[in-house]
Amino acid sequence: MDRYNKVINESQVPVDPDFIKNEIDRISEKLPEYRTQEVFARIFNSIDLTTLSTEDSQSSVTAFVKRVNDFDNEYPQYPNVAALCVYSNFAGVVRSVLEVSGVGIAVVAGGFPSSQTFTAVKVADVALATAEGADEVDVVLNVGLLLDENYEEMCDELIELKHTAKDAKLKVIIESGALKTPELIRNASLLAMWSDADFIKTSTGKIYQGASPEAAYVMCRCIKEYFEKTGRKVGFKAAGGVRSTDEALLYYAIVKDVLGNEWLNKELFRIGASSLANNVLADMLGEEKVKYF
Repeated sequence: MDRYNKVINESQVPVDPDFIKNEIDRISEKLPEYRTQEVFARIFNSIDLTTLSTEDSQSSVTAFVKRVNDFDNEYPQYPNVAALCVYSNFAGVVRSVLEVSGVGIAVVAGGFPSSQTFTAVKVADVALATAEGADEVDVVLNVGLLLDENYEEMCDELIELKHTAKDAKLKVIIESGALKTPELIRNASLLAMWSDADFIKTSTGKIYQGASPEAAYVMCRCIKEYFEKTGRKVGFKAAGGVRSTDEALLYYAIVKDVLGNEWLNKELFRIGASSLANNVLADMLGEEKVKYF
């Protein structure tokens, strides 16, 4: 048995849909106790504020970054977002405009959102993005290779991308909406972590269904199992369709329940979103609606 199948076959992460649903229902019952200012602020500080539009330009990205710069002055009582997430070719723009400390520069790279291009192209994209100032790189796991069980090629590519990213965090998107089943979500999550991923992320939010509580639960159980075996903490990122504060609270609750408070910080927990930031800010301010970002 090769090492890839060994990792999968030895896993004790549950993949029974009914069990997972019951776990989500159990965790959901705790949400009312998490509707506090402290939790809202922690969620806000875990947001990867994202713009991934065909219409993105140097001027639009510059304006996007300036709003984050201004946030520290306009709302000094609150922590800023965790990072700004843009296409890889805008890493230099963000680096030149961003003035506040503690906000990371994240990019999507490596054939995003399909991962369907040459490995050499992916490597070049990651290298260029980090050279331009990216602190974090979100790449998509090659789903086709996973489905064909060509684990060695898939994992070797991820390892090479992490080697290229060097000190930048590598967030591996498993595209859970394409995988659909808990078993495939488990397999992708485990293999990504054993291939040096610093984070595992649910979705691109571009083609398939975005984040789901069921996928998040399986992924967090995988992170827990991996940590127990290796002692290395891997982060979790929910992305794709997370818009309301209550939706974000559920992912917060899943991480808290499965992984514990140690994971409830921006170093290990992220939510990739655009409109979510305004909605959480409104809840922090006690207002019905806010349009800041």
